[in-house]
Amino acid sequence: MPEFIDFLKLFGGFVYLLMGGELLVRGALGLSKESSIPPVVVGMTVVAMGTSAPELMVSTFSALSGYPGIAIGNVIGSNIANVLLVIGVPVMIYPISCAQEGLSRQTSLMVAVSLMFIVMCVFEPITFLEGILLVTLLVIFLIAATRGAELIPMDDPEEEMDRGLGLPTYPSTITLFIVLGVIALPLGADLVVEGGVGLASSWGVSEAVIGLSLVALGTSLPELSTTVIAALHKSSDVAIGNVVGSNVFNILAILGITSLLTDIPVDPSFLRFDVWVMFSCAILLWIFVLTKGTIGRLTGGIFLAGYFSYLAMIY
Repeated sequence: MPEFIDFLKLFGGFVYLLMGGELLVRGALGLSKESSIPPVVVGMTVVAMGTSAPELMVSTFSALSGYPGIAIGNVIGSNIANVLLVIGVPVMIYPISCAQEGLSRQTSLMVAVSLMFIVMCVFEPITFLEGILLVTLLVIFLIAATRGAELIPMDDPEEEMDRGLGLPTYPSTITLFIVLGVIALPLGADLVVEGGVGLASSWGVSEAVIGLSLVALGTSLPELSTTVIAALHKSSDVAIGNVVGSNVFNILAILGITSLLTDIPVDPSFLRFDVWVMFSCAILLWIFVLTKGTIGRLTGGIFLAGYFSYLAMIY
């Protein structure tokens, strides 16, 4: 029975996180449409943070609650899932071209940030000073993106807002969406951490393993749903940009903000295996981009097999 309750907490937490992120994003886009704030600024800041909000909340709550294994595991596991799962699933529907303009800069940035993260893990814990560095890089990244550096390819925000997304138009509704999103996110994070820790105890595994698998998979659901919808509309090329942007945000924003609040110790098991899987995924994606290749069904099948093999190995 306790295990079932932990499952319910985990599931309920994911529901809150998904709803909270969705409400925050829609409220922010509604605010942009009804005000003078340029949509690209909102898209590259609030919306990007909104899709990474589940990871941010879970990592922050877990680190502050004394479970840093979930915090680090969530980032590593999400970055692995983003490449192998979030790209692997949509290419089974429609192939992804890696020949987009500016994509090599983005993937190079992802590889560099991933390598920097590994160095920080070696010289753990990740401290306040490193948090300042990560957040500073995040700010530079956002400024460059909003000034047209095309670090993340995205559709025309005005076009996106006219696709029937159900955006609020009245100030009171916009405020309600944003407030509800801000309330739902921490509630969901708290439930996910409680459920994850409970399941780790019941199954006799570490919190780190739960962070790498169940929590990482759950917090990657927004990215997965976005790429699948894009594939169904035969516009899945944008999936690469979403994945790269999410992976960069996971390290710079999530670890950066969390380490400003508390030092994050790194479980030695991460350095023996998991961070290298994460880095290998980044390099793999980088190679596809440099060679301007196309990721099709066969490669997607290999990606998915690799992801499930990885989950089997950590358990």
